[in-house]
Amino acid sequence: MPLLARSVQTPLHIEVRRGAVADLGKILADGRISSGGDVAVVVGPGIGEQIVDLLRPSLASAGIYVTSGGTLDAALELADKLRSGNYDAVVGIGGGKTVDTAKYAASRWGLPMVSVATSLANDGIASPVASLVNDGIKGSYGVHIPFGVIVDLDFVENGPDAVNRAGIGDVISNISALADWELGREVRGEPVDGIASSLSRMGAEAILSMPGDMNDDAFVTVLAEALICSGLAMAVSGSSRPCSGGCHEIIHATDSLYPGTASHGELAGLGALFCTFLRGDERRFGQMADCLQRHQLPRTPADVGLDADQFVKVIEFAPRTRPDRYTILEHLAMTPEEIHRKLTEYDDAVAAR
Repeated sequence: MPLLARSVQTPLHIEVRRGAVADLGKILADGRISSGGDVAVVVGPGIGEQIVDLLRPSLASAGIYVTSGGTLDAALELADKLRSGNYDAVVGIGGGKTVDTAKYAASRWGLPMVSVATSLANDGIASPVASLVNDGIKGSYGVHIPFGVIVDLDFVENGPDAVNRAGIGDVISNISALADWELGREVRGEPVDGIASSLSRMGAEAILSMPGDMNDDAFVTVLAEALICSGLAMAVSGSSRPCSGGCHEIIHATDSLYPGTASHGELAGLGALFCTFLRGDERRFGQMADCLQRHQLPRTPADVGLDADQFVKVIEFAPRTRPDRYTILEHLAMTPEEIHRKLTEYDDAVAAR
């Protein structure tokens, strides 16, 4: 992914609570976000109509746009609509695909954007990155960080449980990404940003050991805050490095070779656990394996429907997805035979827990 524009800008408003969507009008009254009140609201299909009905009393004059999201074409189409509407702010409401589409479209014209998350699948809700599919390949595009980030726990609670649990995998993958960043410093002299590292690490550490699950408001709040902190870490560092290492190379390789295998967060947790095993960090491996098991997330390739030969191909291909990145995968530069052997050892280690 190209280097992001380094920025110490943080969102003007961060809120994680129930009923936040209904109060969106009050939040947008902050003139720093919308100077004239000309706001475009972008929602996804399905839950979008319900949200629009809820917003109409407070955003009567807003333009409402429904997008299928997830692709560069959809984001460019939305950008054209925003340009013709003379808006001064954009609100993206929904899951990752909708928010990323709105982020990209808003950034194209330099419009401030408020991210309203109705699910917690990944850290895109507050990141300066939009993940969009172009010609069948998912790419990462640098965008402006949202001016406001709102997580409505009512909508999160009513969303698919598997989708929300996936965010746990994305958060704890930060531990692996940070270890890869340190490896890059040791081997290649790559600079590491201490503030970004702290922001990335603290949420991951909390989720690793925190009791509770997606039925517990306290746990869900910490998960949402951890995902937001991941986005801030990337904005501070000007790179996705604090949250993306070999774990995310594995995600991108899987998406390229075997699209539709599993969600971003599910693959992030699996990739992070495998990379941690490769490092020989038994303490971290145990923590992460237990956390993933506790939250019923995949831990082995078989859990996401990949056989050994397919996963070996994923690990072989993974470094090509981020040629500028140095991770444990590049460091070990394993042959297919070595990957097979490590995978057998890995499966045995997971089964033993």
